[in-house]
Amino acid sequence: MEYLDLYVIHMPVCQKPGPPVFPARREDALPFDFKGVWQATEECQRLGLARAIGVSNFTTKHPSINHTTAVSVGGVEPGLPAAKACLDTALESSCLDEKGIHVQAFSPLGGQSWTGERNAVLESQVLAEIAKARGKTVAQVSLRWVYEQGVSFVVKTYKQERLKENLEIFDWELTDEDRFKISQIPQKKLAGFAYIFKPEGEFTSVDISEISPAED
Repeated sequence: MEYLDLYVIHMPVCQKPGPPVFPARREDALPFDFKGVWQATEECQRLGLARAIGVSNFTTKHPSINHTTAVSVGGVEPGLPAAKACLDTALESSCLDEKGIHVQAFSPLGGQSWTGERNAVLESQVLAEIAKARGKTVAQVSLRWVYEQGVSFVVKTYKQERLKENLEIFDWELTDEDRFKISQIPQKKLAGFAYIFKPEGEFTSVDISEISPAED
């Protein structure tokens, strides 16, 4: 390919050079060079290698969100109790209102579980009740809610019938009552990136709070 439509820094995590290992050793964690990595990302765009650039799993506290207006997309990979948690309200506000950064929800249907917890989106009783009343699937209700927030999303599925269902959200709307019910679902945020590292060992060269996407 001559260029990428979108080039995103996946997460503010850095490890010692070498073959990737998962989970990684905690002592192999290194401080993340926000400025250097972001400048290299901007250079990719300047050279025409990327049409748009952005960050994923960053928070409003991270420098690339706070100190630049060049970000095209701010990706949110939520911990999700339901559709309401597809967006971190603070991040959305910072991106859309202050910096003109477009928000994209990655894996808005709950995605894979790294901690063994249940899928709080697809198993949400509130969303199930709305879906039944509207003759839709829980996934369609969730995606429609995200769409109505002005947010784009990336849904992962290999099943043709689900691909078709995911596209069938544009010819109907949620009701005000639906939106109110969804707004009352408690929000759940990610606990951080500790799951990337083995439980044993210590973070000797990096503050674990610096690589956590969860905000206060």
